[in-house]
Amino acid sequence: MSSGLRSAHEFGMTALAGVTADWAWAGADGSGVRVCVVDSGVDGSHPLIGDLERSVTVAEDPDGEIRVVDHPAIDEAGHGTACAGIIRGIAPGASISSVRVLTNGKSGTGAALLAGLDWAIAEGFDLINLSLATTQSRFVLALHDLADRAYFRRNVIVVSAHNRPVLSYPWTFSSVISVASHDLDDPMTFYYNPSPPVEFHARGVQVPVAWPGGGTIRSTGNSFAAPHITAICALILSRHEWLTPFQLKTVLFLTAANVAGRRDPTWLGGTDE
Repeated sequence: MSSGLRSAHEFGMTALAGVTADWAWAGADGSGVRVCVVDSGVDGSHPLIGDLERSVTVAEDPDGEIRVVDHPAIDEAGHGTACAGIIRGIAPGASISSVRVLTNGKSGTGAALLAGLDWAIAEGFDLINLSLATTQSRFVLALHDLADRAYFRRNVIVVSAHNRPVLSYPWTFSSVISVASHDLDDPMTFYYNPSPPVEFHARGVQVPVAWPGGGTIRSTGNSFAAPHITAICALILSRHEWLTPFQLKTVLFLTAANVAGRRDPTWLGGTDE
């Protein structure tokens, strides 16, 4: 490596060494960050969640036109409430909104998913939690376009990987943050995965979650890992609102439990030459 390149590389290592968990989110509670949960709805009366900024649903007119309209803060299935409760528990200062795309509570259409995601991007939410996936390839191009639009508008989409080894979307897109689960109990412990498309692993096994009606249950799945990363992102953005999606993903990488403190060039993609 030439002296100029080596100096630049060493400068980069020094700069990266300053990106720690303390730098990233110490003292933050998510204040000033707007989060949107695209899911089955959110029970806004749940004591572990509290007031929502917005609650909307995707509706289909008799003529087949898809619209996004205001809707009571309710959740027939519990899935969205569980995700919102995780986010609120880690980032209590963040504002949370809900887009109900699982129109019968447990399943929805590709058109509803596209409409809900499009609305969330247009509204300019800082973070969009999407603990959903579709296996329908006919929606890939539209989803990819939405994910890219969000990326360039600085709307960060955090997506859960499918629980089964099937090809699904949009968690496989590089413009989103893709998350699967690990079985540790610490909600702030997450790992970088050096073998994408899953990029990070967060708590997702036997997670205590808010459930409609005011209670809690324990749930397992990648769906519940994603909101852990969403909430951690909210903490980071609360302190460093200027971060782009690329920079935010880099901060996650550097603060992951299996990366933090490691600054050897080979691990970071450099060279020892």
